Amino acid sequence: MQTSLFAGIKAGKLDLSDLVERHYRPLYQFALSLTRSEADACDLTQHTFYTWQIKGEQLRDLSKVRTWLFTTLHRAFLQVRRRETRFLHYELGEVDSELPWVSPQEANHLDAADVLQALAKVDDIFRAPLALFYLEECPYREIALMLNIPLGTVKSRIARGIIQLQKLLRVQDHCEQSVAA
Repeated sequence: MQTSLFAGIKAGKLDLSDLVERHYRPLYQFALSLTRSEADACDLTQHTFYTWQIKGEQLRDLSKVRTWLFTTLHRAFLQVRRRETRFLHYELGEVDSELPWVSPQEANHLDAADVLQALAKVDDIFRAPLALFYLEECPYREIALMLNIPLGTVKSRIARGIIQLQKLLRVQDHCEQSVAA
C-alpha cells in the first residue's frame, strides 16, 4: 500500500484509489470530530476526494498531499457551517407561530391569475421589485442594479408591496364571496 503510493509520487502522479486507501480513514475521523455526525463526515470526506479529483493536479509538491486533503476538508466544513449559520433550518412545528396565517378558504381561492390581477393594481413603485423577485426570481442585488436603487430600498419595497398585495387579495376575495352569496 505505502510503496505504491510513494511509487506514484516518484512518477509525478497519484492514483486516486491509492490515495483513498491511504487517507480515507484519517480524513473521515477528522471530519467526524468536526461534525459529530457519521453522515456529514462521510459527505465531507467524499467531497474532499471529489475536490482532489477536480483540482488535485494543481498541487505541485506531491509530498504535501495529506496536508492538502486535510486543509480542503476543513475548508469545506467551515463553508457548510457558514451556510448553516446564514440560512438557519427549523422544523415547521417549531416556527409555525411565525408563519403568516392564511385561512383555508383564502388558500383554496387563490390562483395565479388572481395574484397577477392583484399585482397589476399594486403601486408602480412596489410592483417592479415584487415582479422581479417573485416572478423572475432575481436576487436582491440584481434588482437593485436593474432599478438603480439601494439594496435596502429593494427589500423595503418588496415588503411593502407584499402588504399591499395581501390587502388587494383580501378585498378581491371578499368581493368574490359577496357576489357568490
